[in-house]
Amino acid sequence: MHLSIYADGASWGNPGPAAIGAVIKDGQQNVLAEVSRHIGNTTNNQAEYQAAIAGLKEATKFEAEEVTLYVDSELVAKQLTGSYRVRNIFLFPLYKEALELTKKFNRLSIVLVGHDGNHEAHSLAAEVLKKYKSKNL
Repeated sequence: MHLSIYADGASWGNPGPAAIGAVIKDGQQNVLAEVSRHIGNTTNNQAEYQAAIAGLKEATKFEAEEVTLYVDSELVAKQLTGSYRVRNIFLFPLYKEALELTKKFNRLSIVLVGHDGNHEAHSLAAEVLKKYKSKNL
């Protein structure tokens, strides 16, 4: 079974109120699961990692052998593929957790997409932030 994970994190401020969104789809692009939630105050990069982690965790429930993770964060994509080193001490634990989750699949690809290629996950995160803002004005 092949799954596609679309993950996006967002924060208002850096750090600021943050949320994640992730969409898991099967090989025919049917939505199998969605994850979205407020994650407190974090940086945008921390939110991006937490979204990827949430998507990977959710995907393990489907026992897929092959996964493609779509992210719009160049930093997350390049760190997880080994192109960039992780120098930020606050990102390192998130990186390690994401890396451990990637090992749960026989094959994993990480694809860097623009915001347009990740609109569903972005919309989930943005909706959570809108609700958070309306409750906290």
